[in-house]
Amino acid sequence: MAKMLVFGHQNPDTDTIASAFTASYFLNKAYNQDTEAVALGTPNAETQFALNYFKVDAPRVIESADTEEVFLVDHNEAAQSVANIADVTVYGVYDHHKINFSSAAPLYFINKPWGSVATVLYYEFQTANIEIPAEIAGLMASAIISDTLLLKSPTTTPMDKPALEALAKIAGLADYEAYGLEMLKAGTDLSSRSAKELIDGDAKSFELNGSTVRIGQVNTVDVEDVFSRRDEVVAAMEAELAEDGYNTFVFVVTNILDSDSDILVLGDNLDKVEAAFDVKLADGRASLPGVVSRKKQVVPPLTDAFNA
Repeated sequence: MAKMLVFGHQNPDTDTIASAFTASYFLNKAYNQDTEAVALGTPNAETQFALNYFKVDAPRVIESADTEEVFLVDHNEAAQSVANIADVTVYGVYDHHKINFSSAAPLYFINKPWGSVATVLYYEFQTANIEIPAEIAGLMASAIISDTLLLKSPTTTPMDKPALEALAKIAGLADYEAYGLEMLKAGTDLSSRSAKELIDGDAKSFELNGSTVRIGQVNTVDVEDVFSRRDEVVAAMEAELAEDGYNTFVFVVTNILDSDSDILVLGDNLDKVEAAFDVKLADGRASLPGVVSRKKQVVPPLTDAFNA
């Protein structure tokens, strides 16, 4: 039988890639499973920085699962998963997002509302009393830094900092804050990315009361660097709305230094987006002070507004 594939969501971020490697290693050690960490896209610049730093090769990229069983990390929604997810058996899930998953059979499902899946996996290792290799610990620390924006995001929980500190020690990171800032900044060099890469680099689709809402997010140190390319970004968003059948596209541009975001919205339901954030869109754009987390600060108010 082929190896069980372990992978995260489409347009993978650092937590997705790191958690695939981590979960694969854990499943091999704890349950004697024969697994392989793969990805549903190439690593972004931030993730590649972490992979290079800890000397880990990027995972194999797949479009469909060529095995009978898979293990999901950092997602549980079919729309965010591999193309043929309906044709394979999901053996288990490690996640920290809202649950939109059903199964006809029992499965291994761990979902905790913590800052990253890497945090969840850290405590799995502790419970099982399994040692974490230095390079895996480094990727896990990178994932926590990424998803919590160096513990400054509102998604940060009391479980994240102790995990990050312990993992940094294992990985040999004497100053995880300096490393983390360098890693986050590596992900904000947007000059070489096409408009499509900007809107798709960390994008997920959500079904909200009959509407398909595409939410993309990009981190930067200067929001205007992105909006100076507004025409090409709008063209890329309009193309995806037409080609992929999305009803609404919400593009979130987050300043990681100021912990604020601006949004650019196209498509239908603009009134619902305005209601969600209590803003008025000016030519599709609005500022969202203090908003950095799609999971905690963008998706929940949108869900409420679409269901109202």
